[in-house]
Amino acid sequence: MNRKVSKAIFPVAGMGTRFLPATKSVPKEIMTLVDRPLIQYAIDEARAAGIEDFIFVTSRGKSALEDYFDLAPDLEAALEESGKTELLQILRTTNMDSGTIAYLRQHKALGLGHAVSCARKLIGDEPFAVILPDDVIAGEKPCLQQMVEAYQETGGAMVATMEVSPEQTSAYGVLDVEDLTGPIVKARGMVEKPAPGTAPSNLAVIGRYILTPQVLANFDKIGRGAGGEIQLTDAIAEEIRSDRDVFGYRFEGERYDCGSKAGFLQATVAFALARDELRDELAAFLAQLPANTQAAQ
Repeated sequence: MNRKVSKAIFPVAGMGTRFLPATKSVPKEIMTLVDRPLIQYAIDEARAAGIEDFIFVTSRGKSALEDYFDLAPDLEAALEESGKTELLQILRTTNMDSGTIAYLRQHKALGLGHAVSCARKLIGDEPFAVILPDDVIAGEKPCLQQMVEAYQETGGAMVATMEVSPEQTSAYGVLDVEDLTGPIVKARGMVEKPAPGTAPSNLAVIGRYILTPQVLANFDKIGRGAGGEIQLTDAIAEEIRSDRDVFGYRFEGERYDCGSKAGFLQATVAFALARDELRDELAAFLAQLPANTQAAQ
């Protein structure tokens, strides 16, 4: 049996410029889908997959992330005194036990690969997960849990994949695979943001990874890649060139790109409609929206 995946890296150093001016003072990862911040969805998914150690790669101006996962004794006391036990229980799910969470600074914005490599000493010789909070995935079984279960069969490195249109491949890392059948596909190559018309497939890599410590060592071999940044995709591609196994996992679920405004709004609507206490009122509003839009014009 392959070693248990118990550590996860959360790269959260980005400035969130697409969401300015909101992100001038609020880290993008704290922005909420309905009533939970993006980072909470990522943490909950990691917990469901058995992750026990949480490593945040941050940057200047992200102290609100640390505050969010800290205890709030005054707020808890106020809720308890007023008898709001349900809210109190919800609040306590955001607390992280001492010693389970670590914060590292990425001092220069050199890319996703560089952010992951910053955690090298904390990973040691264990397999680990990487979760990008911008990618929110709704599914009956959380995406990372699906991947961890598959990893127990395959070992090696594993990336979450989904099919995109040929026009979209230039925005992603793309897999070259041996066979397109089944949820687990063996990779024979990987290209970061291929030029239009040159992608080896339409299987895009999205923000969930299970990696071996060897991937971290590969950063010593590779230089800067697409966009002049140190790319995680290049370090994973080095595994393939070295004849080590890399798999794509075609997860079950709906992925929302919450790094874009349109994706964030789509996720907000989808997650709100999934809530019993919000569904009817929101659905009624959406049904009347075309008429309201015409009236506004």
